[in-house]
Amino acid sequence: MENLIMIAIALVSLVIGFILASYFVRKALERKSNNILIEAEEKAEILKKEKILQAKEKFLQLKSEHENYVLEKNSNLNKAENRIKQKETALNQKLEDVNRKNREVSTIKENLTKQLDIVTLKETSVEKMHNQQLEQLEAISGLSATEAKERMIEVIKDEAKSDAMVYISEIKEEAKLTANQEAKKIVIETIQRTAAEYTIENTVSVFPLDSDEVKGRIIGREGRNIRTLEAMTGIEIIIDDSPDAILLSGFDPVRREIARLSLHKLVTDGRIHPARIEEVVNKTKKQIEQEIMETGKRTLIDLGIHNMHTELVKMVGRMKYRSSYGQNLLQHSIEVANLSATMASELGLDTKKAKRAGLLHDIGKVPENEPDLPHALLGMKMAEKFRETAEICNAIGAHHDEIEMTSLLSPIVQVCDAISGARPGARREIVDAYIQRLKKLENLALEYSGVVKTYAIQAGRELRVIVGADKINDNQAMELSYDLSKKIQEEMTYPGQIKITVIRETRAINYAK
Repeated sequence: MENLIMIAIALVSLVIGFILASYFVRKALERKSNNILIEAEEKAEILKKEKILQAKEKFLQLKSEHENYVLEKNSNLNKAENRIKQKETALNQKLEDVNRKNREVSTIKENLTKQLDIVTLKETSVEKMHNQQLEQLEAISGLSATEAKERMIEVIKDEAKSDAMVYISEIKEEAKLTANQEAKKIVIETIQRTAAEYTIENTVSVFPLDSDEVKGRIIGREGRNIRTLEAMTGIEIIIDDSPDAILLSGFDPVRREIARLSLHKLVTDGRIHPARIEEVVNKTKKQIEQEIMETGKRTLIDLGIHNMHTELVKMVGRMKYRSSYGQNLLQHSIEVANLSATMASELGLDTKKAKRAGLLHDIGKVPENEPDLPHALLGMKMAEKFRETAEICNAIGAHHDEIEMTSLLSPIVQVCDAISGARPGARREIVDAYIQRLKKLENLALEYSGVVKTYAIQAGRELRVIVGADKINDNQAMELSYDLSKKIQEEMTYPGQIKITVIRETRAINYAK
């Protein structure tokens, strides 16, 4: 029993302790929650005050910016208003000036009207007096004013014609006596003052050799070297029993010079084989192009000619390797330039223009691709293309009478060209015709598609045609050879027979690195 009471007391105590603990815990929680609420309210109040301050600052900033904007706008409006007022003032001033000038013009107009009336009255009175005088003169002479004028004009005409005929007759007589004498004197003095050499252009060059051993090296194994050299240059290399010499035969002086210089380099170097021959020939071609340019520049310097287009300078240089009826074209053109300058000086004309026209008169013979135009017209077109003056272009185009002469330079250049070409030994017409025939022979083959190069060799007895291996096959090469032979028979006149050789080869080239 006592145990039960103790247990009951313990349970009651336990319950009371739990209740008390719960009470105190709740009180503590209430105090803590109150403290948290108070802190939150304080923080919220502080945050509220901060936000209000920021809003006030932003408002003040925006207010200040708005006030500044309004002030700027007002300032701009005031400035615009001032400008308008200034313009209005200026316009008013101008308007006053215009009104003042109008008043002045009106005054002047009134004065002029008065003066015009006075002049009209005077003219009327003068005209009346003039008419009265005319009437009196007509009454005295028995002729009207018109008839008197006509008779006076006829008398003056007759006297003028009579005097003019006498004067013209005297001039003609004097001109007949002196014209031929002066013309002959000018031509003779021009020829005497211009010294020129006789020129003969050959179609064969001799290349000297140190020994006959070099001949074998030039020929090469099975003739490979000499065939390559002939194919690259288009020149026939003649090796016969002549001691220490071989012949280079070809109608084109440029090709002969390339072949001669290439042979000299190969023999000096000692390495003679197809690959080396191709390399040397290509380098020599570039060297010849440079020499052509240097020759043109040197010629212009010697003649005192300036400001000429580069292409024309190059054409002048190419004249060194061209001939006209056996006469070297550059020497002929220099001679014509000097003759023209001398004759122009005697006649009181511009010597510089005359010298320039004389030098350029035969440039139509220089281009490699020769169109179907006379060389005088072709030269004129090239001169016009490179901006030569109209007088010089006309002198070039008219020196063989293809066009009408429009300046005094034209007959001078024509006469000097005739003087240069008519000298004894200056020209050989057979050579020029022969060269034209060989050029036509080469051009016939170039008309066919697939043809790369053509060379007329052995004095025109053989035509070698090099074709592209990728464009023409073996059968087509044979057809081309046959067609060419037929075309040459139909279109050309030539002695003997012509051998047509079509060469087609394929090269495989690679490099070991």
